[in-house]
Amino acid sequence: MTEYKSVTPTYDLSWYVKWIASLIAIMGMILTAVPIVPLNLYFHLVGAFGWGVVGLLWHDRALIVINFVAAAIFAVGILKHYTDIL
Repeated sequence: MTEYKSVTPTYDLSWYVKWIASLIAIMGMILTAVPIVPLNLYFHLVGAFGWGVVGLLWHDRALIVINFVAAAIFAVGILKHYTDIL
């Protein structure tokens, strides 16, 4: 049996942010499936922002770009929900 070792840090700041952001993002997915709008967008926004912070801590440009762009999209969705601007 082959044993695999994780290459990501454990029990540092990024580990906690990663898991909290993941749980929040999963809640956003559940709220999208139900659907409960715009609460789902708030959870997605926080989850994506958290993963963007993880990207910054890990110096991972792909995580930074995809998650901060996603956070901006969710923020626009929230703005659109409350206004007729877009």
